[in-house]
Amino acid sequence: MAAAGRGGGLAASGGPVEVAVVSAAEASPGAGGGGGGGSCCSVWEVGSGASVAAYRGAGCASRGLALLGGEHLLGAQLGKACIGVWELQRKDQLQQKILCPGLVTCLTAAPNGLYILAGIAESIYLWEVSSGNLLAILNRHYQDLSCLAFTDDSSHFLSGAKDSLVIVWNLFSVLQADLVQNAEPRHVWSRHSLPITDLCCGVGGPTARVATASLDQTAKLWEISSGDLLLSVVFDVSLTSVALDLTEYHMFCGGMDGSIFQVDLCSWPVQRERGFQTERETGKTFKGHRNQVTCLSVSTDGSLLLSGSHDETVRLWDIQSKQCVRTVNYKGPITNAFLTLAPASMLNPDSKPSVPLPKFSRHLHGVESAENPAADGLTLCLGLHQKGSGETSLEKAERLYLLMCATREKNLMGDQEQLKIRVTELEDEVCSLRKINKSLFDFSSRILTKPGK
Repeated sequence: MAAAGRGGGLAASGGPVEVAVVSAAEASPGAGGGGGGGSCCSVWEVGSGASVAAYRGAGCASRGLALLGGEHLLGAQLGKACIGVWELQRKDQLQQKILCPGLVTCLTAAPNGLYILAGIAESIYLWEVSSGNLLAILNRHYQDLSCLAFTDDSSHFLSGAKDSLVIVWNLFSVLQADLVQNAEPRHVWSRHSLPITDLCCGVGGPTARVATASLDQTAKLWEISSGDLLLSVVFDVSLTSVALDLTEYHMFCGGMDGSIFQVDLCSWPVQRERGFQTERETGKTFKGHRNQVTCLSVSTDGSLLLSGSHDETVRLWDIQSKQCVRTVNYKGPITNAFLTLAPASMLNPDSKPSVPLPKFSRHLHGVESAENPAADGLTLCLGLHQKGSGETSLEKAERLYLLMCATREKNLMGDQEQLKIRVTELEDEVCSLRKINKSLFDFSSRILTKPGK
């Protein structure tokens, strides 16, 4: 198969391959699951149902499966305090484990591949992928985390928890905060009254809309830029999952009883609060699951809906007709299921990650560096913002230049030959310092302007 770069693989026909990535609690897909026994995750093609890959290892926790940078698969291990890491082109075994201080209840990866978020009890852990450093531990929730999501531009992320709160975080503010002054969230949404079960972020970065689902039988639509609540829909059952289509014309909500509801977001007249009554909303309900719906995902063209359930099945629906076009059986409750364009490395067994993942730290980067300065590696200080009282290269060059000028003024009062030698030495040293400064500037520019992997 031909490769299509980091974004997605190409089929033999030249078009992108859209795949379903599924994990079950018992980690063993049955007939039609497209993977061998003992797999933690199976991948199959949406169009044909053909198996694409199967990744072996322990089962993954709910909301605990994510793709990282188009090269790795992350899975929060059930019953273990670690995150499993697989290289996408190697399906045979688990390649790496990220050890965590507790069980991971949910995780996600930034779309740009630079950061990983994990919910551990009521805390959010933020790692930097390139270095493995633990950059922040955020503690604003009062109960266990249930879901995490990044905006499509990786500038913000959202967290939902059993305390019924949804919190919006600005990634830049989190990275700028120090150990003394904790990061402050951009918004804290507290309009739900029971645990948050799922959230879905639309397109638009900091201007995106966010859908949230809760056991309080409501789904809500929010705006990140203003923090306003745009829509609240009340259902007859508790909600366990939510998804938006790419155009955000529809919101799909999965219920505790196995029903899936379609809410039109562009209906007229506009109502900020409304109820969804199944008997009146004809043609707006998907029927087929026999137990709670754990996950929902919409295809890139908006025509198909993927759903996973505790009834041990994954179903693919035609949205327009509400008909189930494919059912895949698994041996265990479905914990994660989502649709995505297959990364090139998933389809090409000869590909390799551009950069191997480092060892991920269990301790905050600032604390760890203070306790073990030798482990900090190279520190590059730019400009005049250096610690200590040492003289910078720019200050030294300025001092020598002034000294050189003063020496020239004394030419009329001293030994001309000796002064010329001294002036020449000073000029050479100033020239050398300028070369050093230019080299530092060029080196820093290459790092800061280097395009993302």
